[in-house]
Amino acid sequence: MPSLFRFLFVVGVIAGLAVSAMAALVAFVEPQQREMSQPLPANKLNR
Repeated sequence: MPSLFRFLFVVGVIAGLAVSAMAALVAFVEPQQREMSQPLPANKLNR
């Protein structure tokens, strides 16, 4: 039984680190906004 608790503790710590890393990315990383344009093929416009 103690090995099961140790395993669950390690999995919980790894999950906590992953969640905190995602929260840090949300809080500190700002995406760059830029304009997008995509050309349309001529055969799509003549329908």
